[in-house]
Amino acid sequence: MASPHRVIVVGGGFGGLNVVHKLRRAPVQVTLIDRRNFHLFQPLLYQVATGGLSPANIASPLRAVFRRQANAEVVLGEVTHIDAAEKKVILRDAQITYDTLVIATGVSHQYFGHDEWEPFAPGLKTIEDATAIRARVLTAFEEAERERDLARTRAWLTFVIVGGGPTGVELAGMLCELANETLRGNFRHINPADAEILLIEAADRLLPGYPVKLSAKAAHSLEQLGTLVRVNTRVTDIQDGLVTVESGGQTEVIATHTVLWAAGVQASPLGKALADSTGVALDRAGRVMVEPDCSVARHPEIFVIGDLANLRCSDGKPLPGVAQPAIQEGRYVAKLIAARLKGKSLPPFEYRDLGSLATIGRHAAVADLGRLKLSGWLAWWIWLLVHLLNIVQYQNRVLVLIQWAWNYFTRNRSARLITESAADRNASTLPAADPP
Repeated sequence: MASPHRVIVVGGGFGGLNVVHKLRRAPVQVTLIDRRNFHLFQPLLYQVATGGLSPANIASPLRAVFRRQANAEVVLGEVTHIDAAEKKVILRDAQITYDTLVIATGVSHQYFGHDEWEPFAPGLKTIEDATAIRARVLTAFEEAERERDLARTRAWLTFVIVGGGPTGVELAGMLCELANETLRGNFRHINPADAEILLIEAADRLLPGYPVKLSAKAAHSLEQLGTLVRVNTRVTDIQDGLVTVESGGQTEVIATHTVLWAAGVQASPLGKALADSTGVALDRAGRVMVEPDCSVARHPEIFVIGDLANLRCSDGKPLPGVAQPAIQEGRYVAKLIAARLKGKSLPPFEYRDLGSLATIGRHAAVADLGRLKLSGWLAWWIWLLVHLLNIVQYQNRVLVLIQWAWNYFTRNRSARLITESAADRNASTLPAADPP
């Protein structure tokens, strides 16, 4: 009896998850490889970073997700190389052969040639990033409480977010709510509402991918919450305790101990490994230039989907790096694999834009739903519903709904934990405050 067609899926994000799920009835054996044992609902990471949700609320164990899918198995491991000639994926401690390979490993932070900024300005892509940012934010308030010098207190209470896309906007809104509402009355020597939250964007408006009217609505909502929005402003240097920005030919140095990076991304290293093995072209961010059916040139058995893929829309622009393209590409590739096994083919992938959503804070969001442009209360409810329904596991949906309801009615966030290790604290370069 012939062995079943072997499909290897690398990456358990939105794209990889949908490939595996949609192949559940196909005559294939699917192996999902990920260096983490869970699927992460990245759109809600910023709520972990600001104490609104716990990490487990937005993470689903991969083995639990696929426990009922008989033709799927999960391998915990990290793929380091691709041998396209031999049809093998190379892990740190093993090799696995494939008939069809799907790579969906996503992206990481991009500092535009200034990797030395990373220790001072962490990005937000993983659970570890979120808990580290949460620790930085909450530690800043704790240090301000102990400080007696007004200038140093102000530096601790100044938060700079670099990047005015959806992540930056959502972080700014949640930080304002944290300072203005959640932490109210928690301290004896400072007023958390005195915190200054700066959102810096190099373009001429926030949310550059959204319609101009919605960008203006988002900026207005943030300013009402207390965010200082700085557009047409470029970061030129980040050091421990200082951020230098340039706007209109003028340079300004901002004293701050908390800088959060939401300005750019770069492709997973596996993109370069695939290029070395297949000769496929990469774009400037290291994303793989794929064919209209998401496959790699000269290697129709290899697909790249999600944020790692540079797939052009009908207007010639790459698809946005959000969940929907990855989900749709994953479902398409699964259908194409099943069709090929029957000797059939499918037309090229066609992205259906279901719209874009960004939340700013309590009762405030913007929604670009094609012809329908919404802001305020209704957009906020749509945002809540869409995100809740897209969480993978039912129990996580219930947990998140309960936590959101608690946060909404009490204006409290119970996940305000500083969870850095003793080693992290000992290695910290933060200046010591004078004793109270």
